[in-house]
Amino acid sequence: MNIPHITSIVIFLPAAGIILTLLARTETQIKWAALLATSVTFLLSLGLYIGFDPSVSTVDAPQLSDVAQWFPTSFDVKYFVGIDGLNLLLILLTTLLGPIVILSSWTYIQKNHKAYYTLLLILQTGVTGVFASFDMLLFYVFFELTLIPMYFIIGLWGGENRIYAALKFVLYTLVGSLLMLVALISLGYLAGDAVNAGVFTTDWFKLASFVMPMESQRWLFLLFALAFAIKVPLFPFHTWLPDAHVQAPTGGSVVLAGVLLKMGTYGLVRFCLPFFPNATIAYAPWIAVLAVIGIVYGALVSRAQTDIKKLVAYSSVSHLGFVVLGIFALNVEAMQGAMIQMVNHGISTGAMFLIVGMLYERRHTREMADFGGIAKSVPILSFFMIFTVLASAGLPGLNGFVGEFLILIGAFKSTVLNSPILVAVATTGVILSAIYLLYMVYETFWGKITDEKNSRMPDLNMREIGLLVPLFLLMIIMGLAPGPFLRKSEPAVRDLLQRVEVKRIAVIMMEADRKGLATDFFSAPVRESPPAVKIVSK
Repeated sequence: MNIPHITSIVIFLPAAGIILTLLARTETQIKWAALLATSVTFLLSLGLYIGFDPSVSTVDAPQLSDVAQWFPTSFDVKYFVGIDGLNLLLILLTTLLGPIVILSSWTYIQKNHKAYYTLLLILQTGVTGVFASFDMLLFYVFFELTLIPMYFIIGLWGGENRIYAALKFVLYTLVGSLLMLVALISLGYLAGDAVNAGVFTTDWFKLASFVMPMESQRWLFLLFALAFAIKVPLFPFHTWLPDAHVQAPTGGSVVLAGVLLKMGTYGLVRFCLPFFPNATIAYAPWIAVLAVIGIVYGALVSRAQTDIKKLVAYSSVSHLGFVVLGIFALNVEAMQGAMIQMVNHGISTGAMFLIVGMLYERRHTREMADFGGIAKSVPILSFFMIFTVLASAGLPGLNGFVGEFLILIGAFKSTVLNSPILVAVATTGVILSAIYLLYMVYETFWGKITDEKNSRMPDLNMREIGLLVPLFLLMIIMGLAPGPFLRKSEPAVRDLLQRVEVKRIAVIMMEADRKGLATDFFSAPVRESPPAVKIVSK
């Protein structure tokens, strides 16, 4: 599909749809305008999947890119977007969830429809822009743009404590992102002096080619990693997430779990690894420990919940701990597992939040004790929930198994982590997830019907079935045939890890030369790296 500027169109078409939304006069027209904008965006985004060729190297430039000078020539800052194997699936996940979120809000949202759907469209543009950006300042602008609509979505249409949750979400994220801005400015000047003729630059490829001294790497890595760890969220920076999820409307929770959290894990992959390879390797064991603590802690706290939505929220802390573990294992298997698990989590947990929202619409409660025995009255809803729970728990043959299996295999053989005990502890998270998820299903859907309202609960309608079916099919397809998805990202993952290894050795040689030591290329400790991939210097 050869559509000029297709990446930019996919980014900004939802924002353009705001015009239709604002011109609409009735509630129904507003909903259909938003649904039309997001549906067309998703269809066009399929052209990204078709048009992206994983066999073509993206080491020096992304595919399907658009570039335009943004600032005066005294600053190398530009509008630079494109597609590679690291962002393709995340962009497709974002565009897929767009119309699903609109449909999930069809009857849930009862007030200020024009404002709500406008904010959702702005949010989709922001998230897509984050994943597509290859200029760091442009990335930062989109990253911050996502805060505004999410703050109002929680604060205006959320639950009883929505103001507290919205403020906590913004403050946590804003603190991290401001620290990242400081690091970004410093990095831009350092790289500009070294590789860009003294001109400040935020071009990703120029920043990635900059061989940075170890001392600078350490503190810049910590600032970037902190910003992204808060966004993931990685333990112990997770406390904002349960409040935000519980108070957000269904559509907000789906976007938050489906794609907003992936901005953190994506940032670690896209920026921390290639910019600061030596610091990444130095801190990888410590970050892996935090990830494993999050895996176990999130699972145990999930088991203690009585609110279904809070249970699913804490489960995200656990599941995304696996993603962070895979990233910092720094080998192809684990990294591939992390990339596919980002998408799998968005599908499975997004579906679970949709179903919890459907239960809430029917009973206006999320307490497990208020349900019981509803499998008899809502068999279709029960089927979708049980299927989603099995996918989220990692049942072989469904999507959740693929990512977790690759992550654990890669982490076990990682010479960077070199800790089978740590991986063994992480593996208990798979068992614990089955325990708390199956417990939730049993308490909610089985047993005796103790409330007459549960016996009269209506089952899913065609709209609700229609928005769940695409996610249901993807759970099966990605579980049984993950190859087409993994093949899109594998060359980019190998290129990234090879870049990390080449830069790591270059920094070691530079530091040794600075100290007047022997600069034997083979004197550095050998870290595992993927099969040789040609790296072309900028």
